[in-house]
Amino acid sequence: MTYSFISPPNAARFVLSNATVPAVTLEHVDVPITEGLATVDIVISDGMITAIRPAGAAPADYARIDLKDGMVWPCFADIHTHLDKGHIWPRQANPDGSFMGALDAVRADREANWSAADVKRRMEFSLRSAYAHGTSLIRTHLDSLAPQHRISFEVFAETRDAWRDRIALQAVALFPLDAMADSTFFADLVTTVRQSGGLLGGVTRMGPELVWQLDTLFRTAVEHGLDVDLHVDETDDRGAETLKAIAEAVLRNGFEGKVTAGHCCSLARQDEDTAARTVALVAKAGIAVIALPMCNMYLQDRYPGRTPRWRGVTLFKELAAAGVATAVASDNTRDPFYAYGDLDPVEVFREAVRILHLDHPLDTAARVVTNSPAAIVGRSDKGRIAAGDPADLVLFSARRWSEFLSRPQSDRVVLRRGKVIDRSLPDYRELDNVVGA
Repeated sequence: MTYSFISPPNAARFVLSNATVPAVTLEHVDVPITEGLATVDIVISDGMITAIRPAGAAPADYARIDLKDGMVWPCFADIHTHLDKGHIWPRQANPDGSFMGALDAVRADREANWSAADVKRRMEFSLRSAYAHGTSLIRTHLDSLAPQHRISFEVFAETRDAWRDRIALQAVALFPLDAMADSTFFADLVTTVRQSGGLLGGVTRMGPELVWQLDTLFRTAVEHGLDVDLHVDETDDRGAETLKAIAEAVLRNGFEGKVTAGHCCSLARQDEDTAARTVALVAKAGIAVIALPMCNMYLQDRYPGRTPRWRGVTLFKELAAAGVATAVASDNTRDPFYAYGDLDPVEVFREAVRILHLDHPLDTAARVVTNSPAAIVGRSDKGRIAAGDPADLVLFSARRWSEFLSRPQSDRVVLRRGKVIDRSLPDYRELDNVVGA
C-alpha cells in the first residue's frame, strides 16, 4: 500500500495539524475564514474526531502530522447514481451519444444481461471505486420494470448489508410513471421497495395522465411511509414542465415526506418569468434539486454535426437563491447515458465548478458534494467535520482552491475511522468476463 503525500498515523491519538478545511463543512468551530477556508488542528482519538481547534492549539503530547496547509474534507455524499447500469459500455455502447440512443441501448442490455450475478459484479466494482475515492454515502436509482425490480432490489439489499460499515447505501425505484396503470405491477413494486427500505421514484413526462400519476404516487408514498426521488424534465424541450406539476402535486396532496428532483434541465430553457414561477413553487413545496452536470452536458443538445448551444444543466444558482436545497452528483458511470466517469466526487466537483460557475466566490461551493447532499437524503451526520464524529476524512496536498481545482487530486489520502485505507482502484480487466474488454 502507498500513502501518497503523507505517512499514515501510527498512533491511537494524533493531530492533523495545519489543515485547511472548507468552512462550510465544519460544525461548531469559530476560527478565521478566508475564501471559505479555515486552518485548524483536527484531534483524533481511537478513530473519532475529539476536537477541532485553531491551528497550533492542539495538545502538544499527541502524535502530529503537519499537513502544511493541505486540505481536509469530510468523506463525500453522492446521491444520484445508477449502480445497476454501471460499466456496461464495453458490451452496449450508445450508438450516437443521444438520449434516445441511451434509452434503447440500456433497454437492450437490461433485457439480455441483467441477472443477479451480473448486476452484483458491476455494482461491487463501482462501490470499490467510490470507496477508494473517499465516498461514504451513495443513493442509487435502480431500473425497476418487471421483472428487474425484484432482481435488482434483492441484489441491492445484500450489497447494502455487506457495505454497511464502508458506504451507507440508499435505493430508488426508477420506472416510467405510465407503468403505474398496471396496478398489479405497481403494487408489487411498492411492496418490493418497502421491504427493501427504498424510495419511490420514476420518470415524469408531460401527458394527460400526469396529474393522476403524481397524485397516485404521493398518496402511495404517504400510505407506505416512503420518500420520493424523481427523474425530471431531462430534455431541452421548453414545454417540459413536469417540475412545476410535481411541486403543485406536493402542495395539493399535503405531502410531508422528502421529495427530490434530479436533472430539471428544461427549466434553463424556459423564459425568465416561467422559470421564476416554477422555482418559487419548488421552494414552497420543499423539493430538493440535484444537478448532474457531467451527464447532462454529455446528453443534452446533442445533434449530429452540430455544436451544442447550452450546457444542459438546470438553474442551479436561481434554485439555491430561492432557498431550494441543491447538490450535484455523479449520475451514470461508463454506460450509454454517460460513457465516462468513475464515481469520483472530486471529479464531479471540479466539473460542477466549471459548468455551473460555482466559483467567484468559491466560499460555500464544497457543500454540493458534502453536507448539502447528505442533508437532502436525511443523513446530516455525513458530509461534515465535527467533534464526536468518526474520523472519516479525505486529505489533499492542495492548499487553496486553485491548486485543488487544477489537478485531479490523485495523491489524496482517505481516512476511515482515523485509519488510512488502501486507495487502489479496481482494474477494469476484472470486468472483462462480464462486459467484455
